[in-house]
Amino acid sequence: MFRERRRPVKNASLEVEQFRRRAFLGFAVVGLCLIALGGWYFKLQVVDHQKYAADSEANRIKPRPIVPGRGLILDRKGRVLADNVPEFRLDVMPEEAGDIDVLLTKLSKVVPLTDDEIAAFKKAREGGRSHRPVPLKLKLTEADISVFEVNRWQFPGVDVVPYFGRVYPYGDLFTHVIGYVGRVDAKDKERLGNLEGAISHVGKSGLERYYEDQLRGKVGYERIETNADGRPLRSLGTEPASAGQDLKLSIDLDLQRAMVQAFGPYEGTGIAIDPRTGEILAMVSLPSFDENLFVNGISHADFKALQDNPSRPQFNRAVLGGVAPGSTIKPFLALAGLDSGVRKPGDTVMSTGMFYLPGSRRGFGDSHRGGHGLTDLRKSIYESVNTYYYKLSLDMGIDLMVDYLDRYGFGKPTGVDLSGEVAGILPSPAWKQKHAKGDRRWYPFETVNASIGQGLWKVTPLQLAQALGGLANGGYLRRPHLVKETRNGPTANWVEMPQPTPTRISTNAANLQVVREGMIGTVHGHGTATNIRSGLTYLIASKTGTAQVVSRRGHAALNPRALPMHLRHRALFEAYAPANDPTIAVVVAVEGGGYGADTAAPIVRKVMDAWINGVMPDGSRIGSAAGATITASTDPRFSDVQASVNGGAP
Repeated sequence: MFRERRRPVKNASLEVEQFRRRAFLGFAVVGLCLIALGGWYFKLQVVDHQKYAADSEANRIKPRPIVPGRGLILDRKGRVLADNVPEFRLDVMPEEAGDIDVLLTKLSKVVPLTDDEIAAFKKAREGGRSHRPVPLKLKLTEADISVFEVNRWQFPGVDVVPYFGRVYPYGDLFTHVIGYVGRVDAKDKERLGNLEGAISHVGKSGLERYYEDQLRGKVGYERIETNADGRPLRSLGTEPASAGQDLKLSIDLDLQRAMVQAFGPYEGTGIAIDPRTGEILAMVSLPSFDENLFVNGISHADFKALQDNPSRPQFNRAVLGGVAPGSTIKPFLALAGLDSGVRKPGDTVMSTGMFYLPGSRRGFGDSHRGGHGLTDLRKSIYESVNTYYYKLSLDMGIDLMVDYLDRYGFGKPTGVDLSGEVAGILPSPAWKQKHAKGDRRWYPFETVNASIGQGLWKVTPLQLAQALGGLANGGYLRRPHLVKETRNGPTANWVEMPQPTPTRISTNAANLQVVREGMIGTVHGHGTATNIRSGLTYLIASKTGTAQVVSRRGHAALNPRALPMHLRHRALFEAYAPANDPTIAVVVAVEGGGYGADTAAPIVRKVMDAWINGVMPDGSRIGSAAGATITASTDPRFSDVQASVNGGAP
C-alpha cells in the first residue's frame, strides 16, 4: 500500500514579508537611479552649464584669424625693399577633411597641385593640430578660385583664404641682408604656439628672421557664425589685427647696386659702413640668389641647383665666412705698438727681404724679395713691410698683442642685427690650448705669422669693417647695424633704434694720425695701391691685403694669375674716405682675386666714387652724392700728408 504524500502548508505571513523586502529593494534601486540621473542632469544643466554653453557656441561660431600685414622694409631713403601683396591660398582643416589622400586626389582634379606642393603640405601637417588649418596651395589664380568655388561642396574642411604674400622687388640684390620668409615648418610651430594655423609664413634668414617678432605684428580674429555644415553665415564682430613694425635700414639702394656692379664677374664680399655711426651702407655676398624663390616654397629643382653650386650662393660670407686678414691687420698692430709704448713713430727696422727668428734658421720673407730698406711705421703700412711687424710682434709678445687686437673687436661677434654671426679666431696660446688638435704649445714662429694676418687667423669682413671704422672715426669701436629706424604703421613717426655706447680703442690722436698718414700713402704715396690713384678727387686712407691659400713654395712661385681659381690667394682691401673727414669705410674680399691691389682695390675705388661723387661703376649718375667731395687741390693737408709719407712725391 502506498502512503499518501502530504503537501507543505504555505506560510502566508512569511511570503508577504519576503515580497515587501524585495519590493523595497527594487524601489530603493530605482530611487537611487533616479537620484543619480537627476544629479547628472543637474550637473549638466547647472554645474557645467557655462562649459557646455561655450562648447555649443564654439560649434556655432568659428574664430577666423585676421593676419596682419607684415612690416615693410625700406632703404635709408624710403625705397621699399620688402613689400606685401594681397594673395589667396587654399587651406585644409584636417579634422573636417576626412581621408587626406582621397581629398588630395579629388582636389587635384579641380585645382592643379604640384608634387612639391603636396609634399610641403604633408610636411606641414607633421606635429600640427587637426583643428588648425594647414596651407595646401599658395598664390591661387582667379581661375583656380572660380573653379574651386563651383566645386566647393565636394570638399568639406577646405577654404580659400586671403593673405599677404611677401615680395622682394630687387631679387638677389639684398638676399643676404633682408633674407626671406618661408612657409611655417615643425620648428616654427613650437615657437608660434597658439598662433599656429593663423600664420603661414615666418622669417627664415636675414633681417626677416632677426626681427620676426616686430615684423609679424599682432594677429586679430573675426567671429563667424556657421551652419550645421560649418559654412559661414555672417560675421558677429572682429578683434582687429595690428600691422607689424616697418624697418628703415641704413643700407642705401644705389650704393648696394654700385657695389654689385663693381665686383663684376668676381666672387666675394664687400661691406661699406659709416664710421661715424656704425650704420651699414652696403653689404653684399656674391654670388647671390633670388630670395623670392623661397617665399612660397622653392621647387626641388631650384633648391638642388643652389645646393650643388660650388660657389655656395646661400652662404653669407660677410658674417659667416672667416678668412685670414693678411696685411690688412697691419694698421691695427701698428697702432697697438704705438699705444703700448713698444714703438715710437720714428723707430725704424732694416728690411733685407728675409727675417730670421733669433737662434733659428727658419726665415720669413718680406713682400719684396730684395727687401724694403730702412722702414718706419708709415712706410711699413703703405709698402706693407712684413719685417717691421715680425720684429714688433716679438718685442710686444703674443699676450700684449692679443690684448690690443681684442680691443679692436677681433675674435668675437660684432653684434650686428643678423642671426648666426661667427666669432672668428684671434690667434693666442689660450685659443690653441682649447681648440687645437695635436701639439698645443705656442711657438715664436706662430707669433710672427700672426703679426702679418696669417696662421690661425680668421676674421669676418664685418669684423674688419668695424675695426676700420674705429681707425677712421678717431678711436671709437661702434656696433655695425642695419636697422636705422622703426615705426608702427605708415602714419606713425620713425623712431631711431638705440645703439650701445661705443668703446674706445685708442685715446691718442697723434698715434691715430700717424697710422692714418701711413694708410694715405698706400694710394697717394709710394704704396701698394697707386694703381687706383688716377683721377681721384678725394683722399683715401687704405691698406691692401692678401690671404694666402697656398704657401709661397711650389705653386706660389708661379704667377698667381696662372693658378686655378681655387688655388689663388684671396684679395683684400680696406679703405676709408675722405681721409681727413671720413663718411664711408669699405672692406672688400675677393675670392681667387690674387693680390689686393689688383682686384679688391679697384672695387673699393668704384664704391667710394658712387658714394662720394655719385658716379656708378657703369658711368651713370646717382643724382646727388652722399658724401662731400674733397679734391687734392682744395685740401690744405694733402701736400703735407704726401710729404710725410713719400718725401713729397706726387
